[in-house]
Amino acid sequence: MFTMDAKHIRDAGAFLKGELERLDPELHGPLAAVTWGRDIDLREDVTLADEVSSYTNTSFAAMGGIYAGGINWAGKDATAIPGVAVNIEKSSKPLRLWANEIGYTVKELAAAQQLSRPIDREKLDALHLKHQMDIDQMVYVGDEAVGATGLCNNPDVSATTLAKLWSASTPDEILKSINQVLETAWEASGYSILPDRLLVPPKAMSSLTKPMTAAGSISILQYVREQCLCNTVNGRLLEVAPVKHLAGIGTAKKDRMVAYTKSRQYVRFPLVPLQHTPVEFRGLYQMTTYYAALGEVEFVYPETVAYADGV
Repeated sequence: MFTMDAKHIRDAGAFLKGELERLDPELHGPLAAVTWGRDIDLREDVTLADEVSSYTNTSFAAMGGIYAGGINWAGKDATAIPGVAVNIEKSSKPLRLWANEIGYTVKELAAAQQLSRPIDREKLDALHLKHQMDIDQMVYVGDEAVGATGLCNNPDVSATTLAKLWSASTPDEILKSINQVLETAWEASGYSILPDRLLVPPKAMSSLTKPMTAAGSISILQYVREQCLCNTVNGRLLEVAPVKHLAGIGTAKKDRMVAYTKSRQYVRFPLVPLQHTPVEFRGLYQMTTYYAALGEVEFVYPETVAYADGV
């Protein structure tokens, strides 16, 4: 039997080894993945001193000439010429402080050095992973505890429900459902912006990788990217990416897909980069605090985003 010394496991990651044991010295961290950096642009003008991030939306209004909604025709002897009006509204989102601390004793550090297992490096890696995972959650779904929503569950974006699951659909039916969600956002934006990016649950991505025919010359994914509205209207292939947070996030716990345009002009995430305080010595302890500020996803134009449930 192999015996593990609980105290040293807790303190420095040391183990009591058997005589015939070959311990792999490589450190294997937990399995985790974040994708927020792939799917959203950052708003980087915010600072740690800011309490909120805000932006404005401007509306234009103009009255016609002969009738209110018409063209601005004017007679040669006209004395009343209509003008234009401008309305500016501000939207604000809170910037919240994020902080985590790293600390270890000089005894732990010395033991880790002797074992060639850098506890300071490992704790820093753990902190960076927690920071990235928290950003990932805020970008996609927000945090219910503070009333924040994300890219995939904003209440200002309406969600439609598909007639069939992709796993039970033909390639043409899948293409129709994708065009449907793209057209929803296109129509809501007054046919000015057609989404160029589609986020889907991981299981739905698996359905897209199936071959179109028994010959297997082309996949459903390649087919829909080439034949969907994005390629026709925007002149470029639709970007399709899997997101773990989309599983069960829709109405009645259904899987959801998100169509949007990846540009800070339409959606972006305010983020203050990670910083740290100087190392502080408290008796035998060495401690430092890492801090940052996380905002909420800003939907500058929520009409350019569309959801579809039941993928």
